[in-house]
Amino acid sequence: MFGKRGSTEVDFGKPSFAATPSAAPAPTPAFNSPTASAPPAPTRPAPAPEPRRPDAYYDTKSAIFSALIEAIDLAQLARLDAESAREEIRDIVNEIIGLKNFVMSIAEQEELLDDICNDVLGYGPLEPLLSRDDIADIMVNGYDKTYIEVGGKIQLTNVRFRDNSQLLNICQRIVSQVGRRVDESSPICDARLPDGSRVNVIVQPLAIDGPTLTIRKFKKDKLTLDQMVRFGTITPEGAEILRIVGRSRCNVVVSGGTGSGKTTLLNCLTRAIDEDERIITCEDAAELQLQQPHVVRLETRPPNLEGEGQITMRDLVRNCLRMRPERIIVGEVRGPEAFDLLQAMNTGHDGSMGTLHANSPREAMSRMESMISMGGFSLPARTIREMIATSVDVIVQTQRLRDGSRRITHITEVIGMEGDVVTTQDIFVYEMVGEDAHGRIIGRHRATGIARPVFWERARYYGEDKNLAAAIDAAEMAEPLRA
Repeated sequence: MFGKRGSTEVDFGKPSFAATPSAAPAPTPAFNSPTASAPPAPTRPAPAPEPRRPDAYYDTKSAIFSALIEAIDLAQLARLDAESAREEIRDIVNEIIGLKNFVMSIAEQEELLDDICNDVLGYGPLEPLLSRDDIADIMVNGYDKTYIEVGGKIQLTNVRFRDNSQLLNICQRIVSQVGRRVDESSPICDARLPDGSRVNVIVQPLAIDGPTLTIRKFKKDKLTLDQMVRFGTITPEGAEILRIVGRSRCNVVVSGGTGSGKTTLLNCLTRAIDEDERIITCEDAAELQLQQPHVVRLETRPPNLEGEGQITMRDLVRNCLRMRPERIIVGEVRGPEAFDLLQAMNTGHDGSMGTLHANSPREAMSRMESMISMGGFSLPARTIREMIATSVDVIVQTQRLRDGSRRITHITEVIGMEGDVVTTQDIFVYEMVGEDAHGRIIGRHRATGIARPVFWERARYYGEDKNLAAAIDAAEMAEPLRA
């Protein structure tokens, strides 16, 4: 495989994720909280960053990498499968180490071999982090600072790139897989990894200290409402209410702050959808993981270099109305597409769902009103509020608490209008009682005493009224639980 030097931009299809750190911690649930019955964990200080490798390691790696690129035939390497290509690279690197008389231990040599294979075949220094299922977010701030979120807490790692050029090269490799580009002329880009993880890249001149890469990782195992119950995110009674909401084709808005688990919860709610329903999803970067067989996934497109060809979220929502959908699911409502989604909910597409950023159910409705107003619709405020009141059935509020745990804090139904105000009522709420000696929040989920929600008749139509009554009765007897 020795020959003329080729380009380092080689596409081997789906990257290998085989690299695993030697001492990765045990996986933590996606909502990062133990079960309600689990004993309190001992107090632990925030994890200290791992020691960084010396500059000499990166100098040695750079010299070996340059020799490898000169020696290897990348065109021939591209025809191999990932495992064969990895073995070929390891053989050549071992030969280079012997020829150039680099002195290193066996452990150091194995570490360097893995790093170089990851640089050529995968995502470089990110590979060990991508292989861990306990990490929720990876945040790269320039070539020498990489943070991760584990258990709801952010910590610094020892991961660093050779320089900003290597980091930019990996960013370009990621976004090119979904037909997008990032450079000085197009410095902001949203993309996704092959496993569905969401990626945002912003580079110079907008990112002053070098390329900034943010990855919202997806767990390999799809989370379910039953697992949420085990993690303490919701009680069994609350999960049953949510299942009935999805099964009864209620129009649902999932509201919450950044990192509160909106998309994960939306994925869980969609599991209640019957397998014979036609579902169409609209997203900026496709990340929903629906399990039904009849799903059409749509994704927005940014403009090209001439500023043309952009396909917005509103374009997708309006087009999917012509695709004979039974349910429309919008990954995140951010702008005037809120108007089209509400119209779809109000014109026969029952059971549609979407997420948006807001800190309470009341604020979620205000945000929808603001998004419609800013979209250039010259409608009276009362008309917009009437549209919200007649379209949205249930708002589910998620929140990340100060101890890092995530909770579903409200299941709220929209019941109508009184004057110019949209009226709501909470069916199920989370109350914080206090905190234990370890700083972990103690709280409880409970029913508010609403014996017969407005969507009761809808639940009865689908044969779920008895289950709904039983869930509400049981929720009124909730005991405090630990976060």
